[in-house]
Amino acid sequence: MAEKIKQEHSPNCGLDIGTGNIVSARKTGTGVETRRVRDAFLELPVDAKKMLKLANVSYVERSEELLILGDAAMDTANIFGREARRPLSAGLVSSSDIDAMEILALLIKNVLGEPQKPGEHCYFSVPAAPVDRPGQDVIYHRGVLEKIVRECGYTPTAGNEAMAIIYAETAKENFSGIGLSFGAGMTNVALAMNTIEGLSFSVGRGGDWIDNGAAKSIGSTASRICAIKEKGVDLNAPAGRDQEAITFYYRNLIEYAIDQIALQFMAIQGKFSLPRPVPIIVSGGTSKAGGFLDLFKAVFEKKRKRFPIEVSEVRAASDPLNAVANGLLIQAMQED
Repeated sequence: MAEKIKQEHSPNCGLDIGTGNIVSARKTGTGVETRRVRDAFLELPVDAKKMLKLANVSYVERSEELLILGDAAMDTANIFGREARRPLSAGLVSSSDIDAMEILALLIKNVLGEPQKPGEHCYFSVPAAPVDRPGQDVIYHRGVLEKIVRECGYTPTAGNEAMAIIYAETAKENFSGIGLSFGAGMTNVALAMNTIEGLSFSVGRGGDWIDNGAAKSIGSTASRICAIKEKGVDLNAPAGRDQEAITFYYRNLIEYAIDQIALQFMAIQGKFSLPRPVPIIVSGGTSKAGGFLDLFKAVFEKKRKRFPIEVSEVRAASDPLNAVANGLLIQAMQED
C-alpha cells in the first residue's frame, strides 16, 4: 500500500508552465491559493503607451517597443486581428523565438512572486517526450525552466505534467489511474498504480492544434477560434460553422489520444501489470469546453472493447485548469 501523502502546511509551491497558461499553487492557512497568467505576449510601438495607460493595460517597455503580457495580449491581438506570440511553441520553449526566454522569465516571476523562505522548493511541470515527434526530447526545455525557477530564488524540481493530475485527483484510488492533460501545445498522458509511474508520454496535439486546424478549414485566425472556444462552445450541440469546425477537431484529438494510450500500453504490457481497473481523469484548459467530458465518454465507449486497460470510470478533474499545479504542490510539500 502506498504511503499516505502528507497534506500539512508547507511554504513550498507547484508551478504548471503550459503553452496556454502558467499557474502557481501554494498552501495557505485556509486552503490552496492559485495564481494564473496567460502565456502570451504582443509587441506594440512605443507611441501606443498613452492608449495603454488610458485603458489601464499593463505593459513592459523595451528599447523601441512595448510588450503586453498575459490575457491583455490575447484581447489586444483579437481587437487588431493579429496573432499573439507565445514563449512556448507546441508545449516546449520556442527555439525560433529569441524573446522566448526573457518573456517566459517575466511571466513565471509574475505568478511565483518571492519565495517565502530561502531556497523554497518549487516543483514545475515538464511534459513527457512526444511519441509522434521522433527525435524530439524535453532536455533543453527542462533545463531552461529549471534555470528560470532557480533565478527566482527557488529550489527547482521537475515533475511530470500528467502524473501531477494523478497526485491531485486520485487519492481515493490510492493514487492510481490514467491522467490526461489536454493542454494548448500538447496532450500529456501518464498511467500509475499506487503512485508508481508505469507509462508517460505526450502527443503533439492540443488546443493550439484545434485552433490552427479549425481556422484554416474556415478561413479564420487561430486567435479568433481560441476566443470563440473560450467564450463558450457546446461540443454536443455546436452552433454555426465555426463551432462545428471546432467540434470536428476536438473529436479527432480525443480519438487520437485514446488510440495512442492503447498503442503505448501494449508496448509495455508485459512489464507493468494492473491488478484492478483504474479511472481516467481528463484535465487541462482544452478540456474545459462545454460537453468535453460527454464527448470523451462517447468516443471512449466506442473503443472500450479493444482498449487494453480496464477502466473503472471516466471523470473530469475537479479543477481542470489548476489540477497540474495542485498535483505538483502535493509533491513539493513532501520535501518538508
